[in-house]
Amino acid sequence: MSKESGKASRFSADGLKWVLSYLRPHRRVFVPSIVALMLTAGLSLAFPWFMKELFGGAVEKLRGGVAAGEILAQANRTILLLLGVLAVQALIGFFRVQGLIRSGEAALNDLRRDLFGQLLRLPVPFFQEHRAGALSTRVAADLGTVRETLITVLPQAIRQVVVLAGSLVVIFVMSWKLSLAMLGSVPLVVLAVAIAGRKVRGHSKSAQDALAESGTVIEESVQGVADVKAYTNEGFEERRYHDALERFYEVVCRGAFARASFLAFVIFVMFGTISGVAWLGVRMMVEGSLGEKEFTGFVLFSVFVGASLGAMPEIVSQLQAMSGATERLREIMGEAPESDGGEQVGSLGGRLAFEGVGFRYPSRPDQRVIDGVDFEVEPGRRVALVGPSGAGKSTVFSLILGYHRPESGRVLFDGRDAAGLDLQSLRSGIAVVPQEVLLFGGSILENIEYGRPGATEEEIVDAARQANAHDFIEALPEGYATTVGPRGVKLSGGQRQRIAIARAILADPRILLLDEATSALDAESERLVNEALERLMEGRTSLVIAHRLSTVRHADTLLVMNHGQVVERGSHDELMARQGTYRLLAETQLA
Repeated sequence: MSKESGKASRFSADGLKWVLSYLRPHRRVFVPSIVALMLTAGLSLAFPWFMKELFGGAVEKLRGGVAAGEILAQANRTILLLLGVLAVQALIGFFRVQGLIRSGEAALNDLRRDLFGQLLRLPVPFFQEHRAGALSTRVAADLGTVRETLITVLPQAIRQVVVLAGSLVVIFVMSWKLSLAMLGSVPLVVLAVAIAGRKVRGHSKSAQDALAESGTVIEESVQGVADVKAYTNEGFEERRYHDALERFYEVVCRGAFARASFLAFVIFVMFGTISGVAWLGVRMMVEGSLGEKEFTGFVLFSVFVGASLGAMPEIVSQLQAMSGATERLREIMGEAPESDGGEQVGSLGGRLAFEGVGFRYPSRPDQRVIDGVDFEVEPGRRVALVGPSGAGKSTVFSLILGYHRPESGRVLFDGRDAAGLDLQSLRSGIAVVPQEVLLFGGSILENIEYGRPGATEEEIVDAARQANAHDFIEALPEGYATTVGPRGVKLSGGQRQRIAIARAILADPRILLLDEATSALDAESERLVNEALERLMEGRTSLVIAHRLSTVRHADTLLVMNHGQVVERGSHDELMARQGTYRLLAETQLA
């Protein structure tokens, strides 16, 4: 227990230091704002000081027989000075708030950019192991906690520390005996902070994880709403969301109990101490060892001490919550990005080869998905990968794209090992037309332009013509400006495929990967897509995955895969002449 607590405590300081490091580039605004914050916090002590002079001083002068006119004149001077100080405080506070918000939000934007950039550079297996909804919800919630801490809680903490320190100095000057009596409660409060803080931090992290789980249910249900309705599973999804919210609520309630107990203890100890000190002060005043003005000032400044101490539990709780949030964000930032060889590829020639490639997924270390695969594709040739589901065809594509690295053997591009090549420059020479096309929620023009950002409108339209997409796009009310909806739901499967082909045409790759590109289309859509694919594959090295053998019978070479191995290779006619796996697959489809 102590070991874990120590680790969490050390991390709390490291997490705060990590967040503050993002303020360094904005220190020219942030540091003056902090100075202004400390100045306004110090000026706030003018209020109890002048109130002491106004009330306590007036009582003492009345008891001393000072004329009423002189007392009123002194009161007028005091209140004018107080109003002047308050005006200066308000003016400085105006610029202080602006500066803290500007520098804080700028630092948070830097943090958001770094996080998003890191997510984009993480390897594909990371996203296969983390549910997208949980990841996005968790990051959003954690960033919200960090923002609240940086913009609100941290300035509040600095202000309360300054007020507390200043008030303590004043009350010690007025009466060190009363001050020591009041500070007797501080060790108890510090001990409570240390004990309760650990529990609050743990509950905060659990609550964020539970909230992320409920967010995942929403995202998955919305993305798959067609399937939800098709299977009439609205009630099932409602129960799933209800269960997730119940788990979140239970964790929050446990955390609320810990925080409430902590706050109640601090309030009782703090205000109980102040009450006892006030009682002791009255006795000292009656005995003559403490003046009325000093006692009035002591009471007023003690209220400020109590208010500052009373704000500390909530501040500490929020800092503990930020500790849990930064821990998860730093976990993401600490993930290793995709391994990159670094050698720039330049222009790909189109030659591709697998040499004794073996691979198994980290999540399934006992199952070899690819086992000793050898093949070579000459530039401009078409190769089809066929075989039963689970044979390893899609894994071959993942290895070509560098989503995974071979466990053994090599993937070669123009005779160079992919392990030594820069992934971004390598992938810029490859285009993919998948079975399930993902379109982003912008316009058709923007989705085609995704193949080559910065392309002209004429180039985009020309790519759409070659993809047999121009006519249906022009028939839409808004043409190329038509929004496709989330994941392209406003378009049919054939339309999405043709936009994906237009995107690939615009990218002008040397190597083309087609993954079941026509498997879910009707006859007319398949004809249009196949025409577009023929144009796209012209002169390019093309690898095609297809279950319908009729779509790949004209490929230059067919590689028949089974159980992660290439069991047959040759042309359609050559393979049909054998009594092998390919012929069995073909006869099964024709039966």
